[in-house]
Amino acid sequence: MTKVNGVHLLVREGYFCGMNTRAQHLEAFGRLLDIMDDLREKCPWDRKQTFESLRHLTIEETYELADAILDKDVDEIKKETGDLLLHMVFYAKLGSEIPAEQGGYDIADALHAICDKLVDRHPHIYGDVDADDEDTVKANWEKLKLKEGKTSVLEGVPKSLPSLVKAYRVQDKVRGVGFDWDNAGQVWDKVQEELGELRAELDAPGPDEERVADEFGDVLFALINYARFVDVNPDEALERTTRRFMGRFQHLEQAVRADGLDLANMTLSEMDVYWEKAKAATSS
Repeated sequence: MTKVNGVHLLVREGYFCGMNTRAQHLEAFGRLLDIMDDLREKCPWDRKQTFESLRHLTIEETYELADAILDKDVDEIKKETGDLLLHMVFYAKLGSEIPAEQGGYDIADALHAICDKLVDRHPHIYGDVDADDEDTVKANWEKLKLKEGKTSVLEGVPKSLPSLVKAYRVQDKVRGVGFDWDNAGQVWDKVQEELGELRAELDAPGPDEERVADEFGDVLFALINYARFVDVNPDEALERTTRRFMGRFQHLEQAVRADGLDLANMTLSEMDVYWEKAKAATSS
């Protein structure tokens, strides 16, 4: 480690990154706490905020961080991480304004709670349990949650998660207690089975819309399960595909306009010509 202009630098394999000391970490966090105190006391907007009013803003910030991660934009990841840290400090500030007898808490309580949980959930680090691979760690994690009084391994799945993400998390959690297929081939067979059942419902005389929807859901659930077995995050995969489609379609729109045409007056076959050109131009 070297020091340049007062900044610690870690040089590793041809690149370097700024490294603040632990004291500087604590100083920066303390600065954020001080600013939060000032804003809550003096800023009309910050004084008005509640848990409920911040909720949708936190969700928006989380998606902005998710976008930055998908874009591999490290500078934006840094900025969005700061934004989310602000929200966490804000929630703790709100919690500190609640009387203790009503469940009030402050930032130290929140931090100690997560630290205690991490220590308790990692007995292979802070205890004498052996866990040499990721699957064992996850299985121990779910078993420990049940010992803590949880009645179901699924209790920790947020109800408001997007459905695709929720399905993936549910499957991953039950896997932790051994409720899972043995191999990817079995899951692929299940995908084919569910597709057949969906086809049967669609081909039935006067297909029932609710049954069709149920079978379609079963197909999606099986595909998400298969994605897990082949180490694909289905949410990220779908996001990349959607972004790719959007980029190609916007390229198509620009090309159509450049040729003085109007999409609304074009046939599908005419648009397909531009679509193939857009695919060729945007292929990675």
